[in-house]
Amino acid sequence: MVVTVFLASLLGAMALGMPIAFALMVCGVALMLHMDMFDAQLIAQNTIDGADNFVLMAVPFFMLAGELMNAGGLSRRIVNLAMALVGHIRGGLGYVAVLASVIMASLSGSAAADTAAIGVLLIPMMRQAGYSIPRSAGLIASGGIIAPVLPPSIALIMYGVIAQVSITKLFMAGIVPGVMMGISILLAWLWVIRKDDLQASPRASLAEVKKALVDGVWALMMPLIIIVGLKMGVFTPTEAAVVAAVYALFVGMVVYKEIKFSDLYGLMLNAGKITAVVMLLAGAAMVSAWLITVADLPGQLAEMLEPFMDNQILLMVVIMILIVVIGTAMDMTPTILILTPVLIPVIRQAGIDPVYFGVIFVMNNAIGLITPPVGTTLNVICGVAKVKMDEVIVGVVPFMVAELVVLALLTLFPSLVLVPLRWFF
Repeated sequence: MVVTVFLASLLGAMALGMPIAFALMVCGVALMLHMDMFDAQLIAQNTIDGADNFVLMAVPFFMLAGELMNAGGLSRRIVNLAMALVGHIRGGLGYVAVLASVIMASLSGSAAADTAAIGVLLIPMMRQAGYSIPRSAGLIASGGIIAPVLPPSIALIMYGVIAQVSITKLFMAGIVPGVMMGISILLAWLWVIRKDDLQASPRASLAEVKKALVDGVWALMMPLIIIVGLKMGVFTPTEAAVVAAVYALFVGMVVYKEIKFSDLYGLMLNAGKITAVVMLLAGAAMVSAWLITVADLPGQLAEMLEPFMDNQILLMVVIMILIVVIGTAMDMTPTILILTPVLIPVIRQAGIDPVYFGVIFVMNNAIGLITPPVGTTLNVICGVAKVKMDEVIVGVVPFMVAELVVLALLTLFPSLVLVPLRWFF
């Protein structure tokens, strides 16, 4: 009965068009009423406790770092470097998009921001070169969703906070899966353009490659600083976010000189607006998470999944299929906030490594950003490329399938995630 109340209240509130944060609070109130323990103070207290978390302070700083990176010219220089390296290959602009997506993912951690930044720069060039714009838009959207998997990932931070798992370990565990996602869509692009008559850009001279590398070295240093700093224990993930923001500000204002002092207010305001949404979601999710624990919803779910508990891979396959279905209707952030407190006790009971599960769980939710009809990243690229949603959906299918294949491989072969993790720890 608790499961029914939980799902009915949550889905009912969302069906009425209620924002996710308030739908979570409605769900919490419904569970309280069902258990005859309604108390407004508990709602307020858990909401505040959910947002009042030191680790979550990384979110506003990584958001700010992304804003500063785009405004300061770091994004453009990454694309220019990728263009100099692989732009001359047949279908080269697609390879540029994939390479730029992987590098950008290691800078910002935001799928929407990376998709918009790369799309604005490459879509006009692809259109002029005769590329299929729906397919190109699908490729860029698929590359954008690497950001939640590669460090620094805001999604992994949120999962780590709720699941009480090391953020540093999650970051390190996300490197191989993120790179595999990039390789998969690169191979898919190679396959889909095999019969296309595409003009290649002129090969960049050695001097032009050197110039692009020197110009982009400041941007390339940012992920290196974060990864090395985390591995060596120089700073925590929260402190790494501050370092990233300060570094992006320094490069944008002092090195590239593309950010003016007068621009800072607008950039900080934009980062603050996005952060406010995430923090409200985190606070509202804590209300539901606390009540989920009180109502023993994970215990009831474990009973439902009892036939699969003895087989870790089969259990993971069942959960991943469930999340793929949910991802077609829900955005990544609320899905992580809602399902993590429900699934983590089951995962721990089954003996599955919560770090491994977190990476696969976040990857699955990231793929949900490009699955119709709700795919958030698809909406972003539709606006940037000025194409219809149905056209982009057709264009994104080969790349979405390629990333689902990676998800399946990582689900069936956990060592692909866990073995590289042991190299760091």
